Amino acid sequence: MDNHDPSLDAARRRVAAAYDPELLRSAGHRLADLLAEHLRSVQASESVVLNWCDPRELSAEAAALCPSFSQGTIVGDAVDASLPGLTRRFAELVQLSLSHGINLHDPRYVGHQVPAPVPIAGLFDAIGSVTNQPMAIYEMGPWGTAVEQAMIGRLAECIGWQGTNYGGIVTHGASLANLTALLVARNVTLGESWERGVAGATATVASDKPAKLVVQADAHYCIARSAGILGLGTDHVVKAPLDERRRMDPVRLDETLRELKQAGHPIVAVVACACATPIGAFDPLDEIADVCARHGVWLHVDAAHGGAALLSRRHRHLVAGLERADSLTWDAHKMLFVPALCAFLFYKDKRHSYEAFRQNAPYLFDPSMPGLAEFDSGLRTVECTKRAAALALWGVWSLFGPQLFADLVDVTFDLGRKLYARLVDAPDFVALHEPQCNIVMFRHVPAALQDAPPERIGEFQWLLRKAVVQSGQYYLVPAAWNGVATLRCTLINPLTTEADLDGLLTALREAGKVILQRF
Repeated sequence: MDNHDPSLDAARRRVAAAYDPELLRSAGHRLADLLAEHLRSVQASESVVLNWCDPRELSAEAAALCPSFSQGTIVGDAVDASLPGLTRRFAELVQLSLSHGINLHDPRYVGHQVPAPVPIAGLFDAIGSVTNQPMAIYEMGPWGTAVEQAMIGRLAECIGWQGTNYGGIVTHGASLANLTALLVARNVTLGESWERGVAGATATVASDKPAKLVVQADAHYCIARSAGILGLGTDHVVKAPLDERRRMDPVRLDETLRELKQAGHPIVAVVACACATPIGAFDPLDEIADVCARHGVWLHVDAAHGGAALLSRRHRHLVAGLERADSLTWDAHKMLFVPALCAFLFYKDKRHSYEAFRQNAPYLFDPSMPGLAEFDSGLRTVECTKRAAALALWGVWSLFGPQLFADLVDVTFDLGRKLYARLVDAPDFVALHEPQCNIVMFRHVPAALQDAPPERIGEFQWLLRKAVVQSGQYYLVPAAWNGVATLRCTLINPLTTEADLDGLLTALREAGKVILQRF
């Protein structure tokens, strides 16, 4: 009996077209040319920094190019499925994608803590994307795992850890890394909290008072979010007092911990920053570590942005004492200039790496090969399937060596100082702090607003930022200082020049003049 189904023949032809290595070769060559020309144009500031468009319009445009289920597939009879036809269509989609994105490689990008990555890093990322190397277990991503282990070792050397006593893992972002580290701190501090819950575990440490998490007052919002997720409750996040430079004050931290312990509250951890998000303040880690050691409290350091200072001889002093942390996070997709997402989580004691999750999954982890446990990342991260996130960092490090990363830190931190100097010298700008890194918060206050109330000056900053960003001239972000709106720059494009900084102040002044006419 002939059960031949012609529709399956057509299906197989479409699958073959999608998997054709020659399509990858043809499209890949086209992609390289398009990306190279895009970067040349962007780095020369030939267009706008942000291709501003209403999000509803942009979503509709993307949907119009993506056939609905009822319309069928791209590779079908109504579409040119030849190799030249698919390559041409691919190039059109790439061009459209590039024309509608934000251009981080434009030297006028001075916005969020998201870098203009080393371009070739993306090609190393593509290896993992094309071949798909998921990393829950070693044998599913052997090279991705090896690369991750290699970079954990190299960064641990920068921290000052030697031998095999430390532990490390790569996660998808510092929010997830911080959550995982605080999960470990909770499990260690509150005994059987993984099995019995926070309320039941608190009883095991001889206290009926709720556990507290003591954090740098300017810490990233993911820390408070972690407290909610971990069952500690955001109401039990205690903000550690800051000094005049918005760094954690060790003396007042000591007082805070003493008061909490005297009141019977278990302390899950102290969270310090290197550096804190708003103005890039680096906490005095050595003194904080002394306080935590005196009270027997877990010290976690969020070094997502500032960890890279370890590679710089000029700036390494900013993170003195980081090696004393029980756990720390460090984003490669910030100041190590690789594409998102690639974040490292480190533990001073390797054993703590296995305290996050106390579960068995025999369908994944082979009990006959226990020596592979430290290479099976699914045992220690929230993710089961995980992309080979360290490939880009490993590739750039292997290609250029660690000096490039020191250079990137030095160049961008220096830009922060240069912008600050310009703000101090300008009578119509107010620098709100002396920067320790490449994050600078300030306001533009023209003569007409010198005597205006704070809320009026703050409103002007919002309007100013919106005007400059939507014009495409520069991209900077909003912030607040003591409840009043400010402007904030992160100089995280190493191609930014002093002329670009001058141009930023000019653009703000010109936009301000227009706003004042109707303000």
